Amino acid sequence: MEKKQVVIIGAGISGLVACKYCLSKGFDPIVFESDGDIGGVWAKTIRTTKLQTFKGMYQFSDFPWPSSVIDDYPTQDQVLSYLRSYATHFDLMKHIRFHSGVKEIDFHGESSHMWSHWNGINGTFPQGKWKVTVETSQSQTPSTKVYEADFVILCVGRFKDVPNIPSFTHDTSPEVFHGKVIHSMDYSAMDHERAKQFVKGKRVVVVGFQKQGLDIAMECSSENGPENPCTIVYRKDRWKMSDFSPWGIPLQYLYLNRFSELMVHKPGEGFLLGMLATLLSPLRWGISKLVETHIKKNLPLAKFNMVPERSFSNDMRSCLLAAMPKDFFNRVETGRIHLQKSPGFGFYKDGIVVDGGNKQIQTDIVILATGFKGIHKLKNIFTSQDFRHFIAVSPDSRVSLYRECIQPRIPQLAVIGFSESFSNLFTSEIRCRWVVELLDGGFKLPSIEEMEKDISNWDDYMKKSSGEYYQRSCITALDIWYNDQLCKDMGWNPRRKKGFWADLFQPYGPMDYANP
Repeated sequence: MEKKQVVIIGAGISGLVACKYCLSKGFDPIVFESDGDIGGVWAKTIRTTKLQTFKGMYQFSDFPWPSSVIDDYPTQDQVLSYLRSYATHFDLMKHIRFHSGVKEIDFHGESSHMWSHWNGINGTFPQGKWKVTVETSQSQTPSTKVYEADFVILCVGRFKDVPNIPSFTHDTSPEVFHGKVIHSMDYSAMDHERAKQFVKGKRVVVVGFQKQGLDIAMECSSENGPENPCTIVYRKDRWKMSDFSPWGIPLQYLYLNRFSELMVHKPGEGFLLGMLATLLSPLRWGISKLVETHIKKNLPLAKFNMVPERSFSNDMRSCLLAAMPKDFFNRVETGRIHLQKSPGFGFYKDGIVVDGGNKQIQTDIVILATGFKGIHKLKNIFTSQDFRHFIAVSPDSRVSLYRECIQPRIPQLAVIGFSESFSNLFTSEIRCRWVVELLDGGFKLPSIEEMEKDISNWDDYMKKSSGEYYQRSCITALDIWYNDQLCKDMGWNPRRKKGFWADLFQPYGPMDYANP
């Protein structure tokens, strides 16, 4: 029997595991990667970047970290080396086409408008085909080729390629500024020596206070000291972790076990689970306050008017947590880093204006750590306007996927790694296993109506749990509940621990899913 062609777009973490599990089922995967290396965001990042998830939660279920990596939060080089070792161990590199950017994908087959069931894979492949247009840029004269695929797995990620640039009025746009304005993506793409020289001896403003903004500010302050302080401009305070063991209790025992999930209302829950979540809500509030008091004890948030308005649990469920660099507040106190909270900002010829235009900050460089337009990138890979609409109705909506993998009205296609969790590697792996089991005929999907109802339930949950950040599709604090659904679909026992108490109170991690 002829092997079916699966095209995987992107050779980051999701693309690697998708390739590995496709091979395990006898499919013929080809991976297109626009860059010259694997690793996705880990291939081009800031020198000081470290993993912000405990490495035991951020590993492949069948390929643990080497014993030589001692630190619980490995460096960027160590993470990239780990991913390369994985690709080598499972002989994935020969399936990857580097410097091959996918420009568009176009489905040739029946219309989806009248479907009652997903026109995907339920034991056999249907007659439709994807046309995948690929531009290869390794040579001086780029070439374009169209490939055919029976199935496409999009692993394009949401944190690269298309920067989110704030909008400005004409007289406060970057064009009026006499210095340099770049996005954090451009800074990350520089080699480490070039990045160092770019900021050395310069006054730098970093706009954004999440993981990447923090790392850039730390690098700039290391190079320049108080003579040329780095200013961080940000809109809202967010909880930053001083460590991941509040009051000596590892965070995963507070938020990543079954008992912790009993305190949270879940999409599609029954009456008893809903009542239990309501009864346990005071305990959920108490745990959040316990973590908050630990953070406030270790970090001088009150001193700098940085205590967040939202609870720790809300930030956790919105995937907004970040680790605070150990030396950060020392640098603030010694004048190497300045903090400026402002609802917005604009430019003038010598720098930026904040606080509604009432304050000017002179600077030489502005680095926009303002995130990415991941949904824009995902939608625009489709030639079909209908498929673009199915992916996301508007720029403010979240990507509507069944099991965070399948769009019910887009045939023969999966999206992996687009929604977030406490450990994106862990979550991407089990999703890839689910998709490949589906391709291999291991289970069948429900009707489109049922899938869309399930998507709606998750939409409602994420709007309540994440508020304005629901677009991130964060499943943190319901990771086990979510994984249970995938396990049940695949015919696995969702209870992965031995014994009732262990299953209730011990954290779940990648190694619990090593075997079906």
